[in-house]
Amino acid sequence: MVDLLNSYKGKKVFLTGHSGFKGSWMCLLLNQLGAEVYGYALNPPTNPSLYEVAKIKELITSYIADVRDYQALSKALLEVQPDMVIHLAAQALVRDSYKNPLDTYSINVMGTVNLLEAIRHTKSVRAVVNVTTDKCYENREWLWGYRENEPMGGYDPYSNSKACSELVTSSFRSSFFNPADYGKTHQVALASARAGNVIGGGDWASDRLIPDFIRTIGHGEKVKIRSPYAIRPWQHVLEPLSGYLMLGAKLLMDGSKYAEAWNFGPNDSDAKTVEWMIGKLCNLWGEDASYEIDTNPQPHEATCLKLDCSKAKTRLGWYPKWDIETAINNIVEWTKAYKQGVEMRSFCEKQILQYFES
Repeated sequence: MVDLLNSYKGKKVFLTGHSGFKGSWMCLLLNQLGAEVYGYALNPPTNPSLYEVAKIKELITSYIADVRDYQALSKALLEVQPDMVIHLAAQALVRDSYKNPLDTYSINVMGTVNLLEAIRHTKSVRAVVNVTTDKCYENREWLWGYRENEPMGGYDPYSNSKACSELVTSSFRSSFFNPADYGKTHQVALASARAGNVIGGGDWASDRLIPDFIRTIGHGEKVKIRSPYAIRPWQHVLEPLSGYLMLGAKLLMDGSKYAEAWNFGPNDSDAKTVEWMIGKLCNLWGEDASYEIDTNPQPHEATCLKLDCSKAKTRLGWYPKWDIETAINNIVEWTKAYKQGVEMRSFCEKQILQYFES
């Protein structure tokens, strides 16, 4: 088992996308582990945001800039001289990618190129984790999970842009950070991480199931759901983040042995339909919460998507800790605490402690 506390204490971690939902939770985790966190991102994408609510800015050094700006990105890395880079910055919404494909590709593909090129010229970096998505695979609507060696694909611009990001990562690893040359011509261990549908307290993004539910219920209306029978690998945000951190620790310790692609998803039993999820949320929330199916035409989204995480379980010792019902319970508790005016950074830290004590 990886000793995360000793792996990250005093380490400089450069985190792109730190102002987003996953990025904010990652800042809290890294702070708990004693790391020095340097964030690089645009301003928070939503209002409210977990970044503001949990007062993340007080915990880290923040660069507000765009990953498409190579000069600014390179300058920040050279100033920080980090030990590790975790790349979370992205345009992360499928439906937005249909509206703005140019932005989606420029952020998700060229943002990755810019970062990896800047890392080439930052001699302090030892480990890099590029976070993509479970949607990077060529989806064949299989009932079983995709493995890391399955072909890349992506029907919609978001999914395809993340598949492109994976290919960029593979090319840079072969060309500049080849594991065979580790310790000879370079010292960078580069990996990619693919997670399932991430849920958790503090997510206010549009066109996501749980944030849409919370917004709608707050107005006393029925929740409209699309694709009720679509199956997704739902998991609490702390699940993949702990996986990224375990992977990062292995990259720091053992370098090239772990410079590969990795899946982080829930157990098969927690891959549920959209309708199952919303029904469970309504029951837990109470207050006569209910839903209806949106019958309007919708952009294409995959019907069935699962991940095979045998590799992470076997080689990293990473396992999901919270099943889907526990995850939903924690989201409902988080949201009700927020609505009651609870101090949310402490509440997040309490949930992090509960997670690691599971």
